[in-house]
Amino acid sequence: MKKLLIALVLGTSLLLIQSAAFAQTSETPASGSTVSDQDIQLLRSDIRSHKKQIIAQSMKLTDAEGAKFWPVYDAYTQETTKLGDASYALVKEYAQSYNDMTDAQADSLVNKMAALDVQTATLRQQWIPKFRKVLTGKQAALFYQLDRRINLLLDVQFASNIPMVK
Repeated sequence: MKKLLIALVLGTSLLLIQSAAFAQTSETPASGSTVSDQDIQLLRSDIRSHKKQIIAQSMKLTDAEGAKFWPVYDAYTQETTKLGDASYALVKEYAQSYNDMTDAQADSLVNKMAALDVQTATLRQQWIPKFRKVLTGKQAALFYQLDRRINLLLDVQFASNIPMVK
């Protein structure tokens, strides 16, 4: 039950980020809805913190294992954050062009989204041996399961709050 609650907090946080990002750029100024990039960064930081808590609770590493694992995890998180930045920029670009999107803009967005998907998969694959150096095979598999599941949950929240192209 505790894991479900944490997962819901993560999902809700992402929901707020994506809704805020889209509202920030697609609503008229008269609506009064403004969310700063700093606010978005704080929410994203909160999500990363919750994700780390879930992983810590689920992995149950010893102090010695944790001393090896967490620096690798933190470096991995820095890399995935860069992809998150690209995703956020893509959402902002989509929101800015939403009401009057051209075919060329749509093509560009689709290509950027596909490239980001490839970069994400490539990054995960590149980090497998790095995690495997500090974790057993089963621990590395558990970490990747957790990472994947959390990201899938976030992706569902993300996608459900972005309106379809009109």
